[in-house]
Amino acid sequence: MREILINTLDDFNFHDKTVILRIDINSPLDPKTKKIANENRINQSIPTIRELMEKGSKLAILAHQGDTLDYHNLISMAEHAEKLSEKLGKPVKYIDDVAGPAAQEMVKSLKPGEAVLLGNVRYLTEEVSTFENAVKLEAHEMLNTYIVRNLAPLADYYVNDAFSAAHRNSPSMVAFEELLPTAAGRLLFKELSALTKVMESPEKPAVFVLGGLKISDAFGMMKQVLENGTADKILTCGVTGIVMQMAMGRSVGKQQEKFIFDRSLDAFIEPAKDYLARFGDRFLNPVDFAYEKDGKRVECSINELPIDNALFLDVGEKTIELYKGEIMKAGTIFINGPAGAYENPLFEKGTREIWNAIAEAPGYSVIGGGDSVSAAQKLVENANEKFGYICTAGGAMVRFLSGKELPLIKALKKAYRKVEK
Repeated sequence: MREILINTLDDFNFHDKTVILRIDINSPLDPKTKKIANENRINQSIPTIRELMEKGSKLAILAHQGDTLDYHNLISMAEHAEKLSEKLGKPVKYIDDVAGPAAQEMVKSLKPGEAVLLGNVRYLTEEVSTFENAVKLEAHEMLNTYIVRNLAPLADYYVNDAFSAAHRNSPSMVAFEELLPTAAGRLLFKELSALTKVMESPEKPAVFVLGGLKISDAFGMMKQVLENGTADKILTCGVTGIVMQMAMGRSVGKQQEKFIFDRSLDAFIEPAKDYLARFGDRFLNPVDFAYEKDGKRVECSINELPIDNALFLDVGEKTIELYKGEIMKAGTIFINGPAGAYENPLFEKGTREIWNAIAEAPGYSVIGGGDSVSAAQKLVENANEKFGYICTAGGAMVRFLSGKELPLIKALKKAYRKVEK
């Protein structure tokens, strides 16, 4: 694997220096209480925060929660600061101001070893996705944005530990690198290293397990890993597995086909035909499915299709055994998307058995994407210890594995070995 040419925390002396740290602790909220419902990203952010505090930096933390397109999750980050304080065993101050006079005074008042979490950056128009998509600024054009012009003069360094937001082209992610000596945090470097290993130097054979409902992700990765030779086998499941059956000319049944067409997922049938024509020997597709009938799980072979009044919510036993055999031979296993509707006890079997086989397999495994990680933590005991790497990123991971340049990684590479102030 090629050396990753970005600065790390080992490259600078942070003692008595003001550091802007961008993290991603955007967390699911309980819809009724608005309290944090899953602390995974908060837990993942702790090592870099602790290290910078222990090194005596004066730490100003930037993060986001929710988006303007998702108002019910766009809230103050006071609870996030409380959670960080609990996990660190030392206080992380909070101020509900991102870069205004109050935030600036708070940053100036920090002593070595102290930290403050500034307000939700999504309070600022320049940080929301609608602005990003409409205005399309380059990093150097963001230097006059409110957050950069107000905070950059107060800081000696910028550290980014938010790989899960690496696909976002916003000022807090890519503009500070233009002005300040910059380093990647520990989590970001681990995530980037794990995914780079999968893409550039996987132990062979490399097996990709691609499922879930969001098949645009699966097809984006599929194209890249097939055409560049990374993937030796692709095991399809979830809706991707159903679309592959349709691409092979099978009628799957009226109800299932309505589900596909109503969501415009039929757009993936032609690309699937193309991949099967060019790389057919590298695919393993489901040989049976499970559906609900009279409140029970029923399995059917693909030779029994079409079944008109069925939605296929899991792969069947024969597919599970077929896939487990392939997984046990793999040198590298990458997983994105569950095998079925694992939230339903009737249809968790495929995901549970395939995920546990991956957890026990001798090959190096990387699991990524929100649903995949949630499924692993629900269905695999001690999941964090069983998989080679659990990636917190969703959209950023998919784009990286689809061969697309990530704005954050571009900015970090540009800032490599930038001299200290």
